[in-house]
Amino acid sequence: MPERQIPAGRICKDCDGFASVAITVGGRDRHGHLRTITAHCPACNGTGTTRKGTGSPALLAQVGR
Repeated sequence: MPERQIPAGRICKDCDGFASVAITVGGRDRHGHLRTITAHCPACNGTGTTRKGTGSPALLAQVGR
């Protein structure tokens, strides 16, 4: 019998599923920790996936829809 696999969610084409990143802003605070900010992918709003049947806004802009 073949194994059934659960279909994976559609990965965002803009961020490849890495929807949130931490960016260092330089320097350290008084405790020695790096200061960072979090940036989210604007196409998927930080989820890493797209809704089925719709592409990301950046992809649709490239295709001209």
